[in-house]
Amino acid sequence: MTQRRFDRPLSRASFAIGTELANATMLNNSPTMEDLDGGMASEVEREEEESVTHLLRDRFRLCTISIAEAEAKQCGMEVSQPIITCISDLAFKFAEQLSKDLELFAQHAGRKSVNMEDVILSAHRNDHLTTLLRSFCNDLKAREPNLERKRKKNSRKEGRVAQGLLRTPDT
Repeated sequence: MTQRRFDRPLSRASFAIGTELANATMLNNSPTMEDLDGGMASEVEREEEESVTHLLRDRFRLCTISIAEAEAKQCGMEVSQPIITCISDLAFKFAEQLSKDLELFAQHAGRKSVNMEDVILSAHRNDHLTTLLRSFCNDLKAREPNLERKRKKNSRKEGRVAQGLLRTPDT
């Protein structure tokens, strides 16, 4: 049995799906009212949280099915439904754990949001994945260099205008 290695760079769709799922999972793992009020959360809130989790898991499963079917078609293979279900559940649990790790990395750095460096740090045990993520990050930065420069120039101009307005006569 040969093992297929995926050397393709991450597609925008795959990256977007992964990011969306990680963000949604991270939002789903935020402290609940039960955590905040010492266990006095209502049953309605608990049921609502469970329904959000089930909805997220179902969407994740649909994405997994579409990706698995596309890869199987490309390789000329068939994938059985129980295998797709197992892969989906495993990937969902991995995404939940990854979201917790990313949240902790951001908190450790004193930030309220997760950035690309946190994602790259989470992949530090897999050199190939780390290289792909760094390459993807550099490609994104290379495509949008003008936006940062424009922001910096605008903020400098705004600072000069503000300084000019605040001059007081020397007495």
